Amino acid sequence: MDKSILLLEYTDEATKQMLENVRKRKQKFEDAKKWHFYSIYATLLFAFCFFSYFYLTIAKHYSYSFFAMFSASVNDSINVMLFFVTISLFGAMNVLKQQKDKKEKEYQELRCEIVDRSKDLWKKEEHWQNRHQVFEMMKNKYDINLYHEKK
Repeated sequence: MDKSILLLEYTDEATKQMLENVRKRKQKFEDAKKWHFYSIYATLLFAFCFFSYFYLTIAKHYSYSFFAMFSASVNDSINVMLFFVTISLFGAMNVLKQQKDKKEKEYQELRCEIVDRSKDLWKKEEHWQNRHQVFEMMKNKYDINLYHEKK
């Protein structure tokens, strides 16, 4: 468990565990978001390389016939490799987007559950009066908003 969450006052162990879980899910979501971002730029870079190479080596010289262009592009191993790398990166980008969306949904659901159950999690009057300290720490340290359900 993270030290900041472990040292929280006015919070019981079950609530601390929920806060730790939402922190971990936020971290997983941020990591997935970062990898998806990298995959977008890698796909764009390889697509640019592929189209540039295709234009300079094949389209310029064989533009008189589609079949000549197709035959030349299939016979050029660099062109085929760039094409398959670009297609593979595009597929990976889509898979990473799905993973990112799934992790965001899991994170948001747990965050909203904490917001909904805040009256149950801070039952004692003293805990209820000081729960804003927990919310502020989560917002400032982890960028997790527990004040309301909207993003």
